[in-house]
Amino acid sequence: MLSIQKTETLTGEFFTIYLESLRIDIVLDFDLYIKTGRDIVLYRACSLPFTEATRSALLENNVDRLYVPTYEQHAYQGYIEANIDEVLDDAAISETVKAGIVYDSSTLLVKDIFNNPALGDNIKRSQAMVESTVSFVLKGQNAFHNLLDVMSFNYSTYTHSVNVCTFSLALAQFTGINDTEALNQLGTGALLHDVGKTKIPESVLMKRGSLTESEMEQIRMHPQWGFEIIKRTDLISKASYYPVIQHHEREDRSGYPDGLSASGIHPYSKIVAIADVFDAITTERVYRRAVDTFPALMTMYAERSTFDQQLLEQFTKLMGPTNLTG
Repeated sequence: MLSIQKTETLTGEFFTIYLESLRIDIVLDFDLYIKTGRDIVLYRACSLPFTEATRSALLENNVDRLYVPTYEQHAYQGYIEANIDEVLDDAAISETVKAGIVYDSSTLLVKDIFNNPALGDNIKRSQAMVESTVSFVLKGQNAFHNLLDVMSFNYSTYTHSVNVCTFSLALAQFTGINDTEALNQLGTGALLHDVGKTKIPESVLMKRGSLTESEMEQIRMHPQWGFEIIKRTDLISKASYYPVIQHHEREDRSGYPDGLSASGIHPYSKIVAIADVFDAITTERVYRRAVDTFPALMTMYAERSTFDQQLLEQFTKLMGPTNLTG
């Protein structure tokens, strides 16, 4: 039987975590809640160790997701980042669940980054999380498909950043890039590619109608602003800067902020540009419905002169459809 420590319902906000993310015999720094009927109630206070008996009781009652109060997000995030490698090495945890833990943890981390992008510790944390994600992705294409299964396609800046990082790493590996350092550099730049949007008001980013010229100018500035924010921290590889400042550059010189030609765009940026556009098209936004994979790729092929065509063909093969590349 589950032993519920407190029965009154809390009205605050919660986020869900995987049961498998919790290590045994550790005193957690956050409370655990479960859903009973329509209520979310305290199951285990942070002062109590999470034991094998606790885990077994939850499994016996078919509880595989728990709830943590939003105000304890930082405590949980610090815990999972400290234990992510151990979780990913645990053979008892399914690859699908590992993908979910990586994805959810990365999304929470990006939220922290966007709340304080200039904080050096946040940038260091992003590097560590990318390294864990790279380690997971290098296990093979199934890792990417497991991540694809748990992706959110309801747009937020946070999930978009994680999606673009995931697509970018998968495309890089698919094209033969298996060097860990290169993937870490690419992944860090991809995860941070939109950090300049922290300087743009939410009202502009989520506007339903047409943007004014002034608002468009703010949008066009976000790669430069992102570069400046990251450069001030001086903590990541210089190669990771390129996806931040160049992910809106285009092969036909129609991009921004510098209108670079194909030869002036870094290979990492060309990968992230494809991932960025694809996720933007396939994600539900307040002003536009999401498009399925095949129509999204057709849209990108209609504008193929703006992308590296070899990379676009490889991305198409990665995502499944094959009759667009002929």
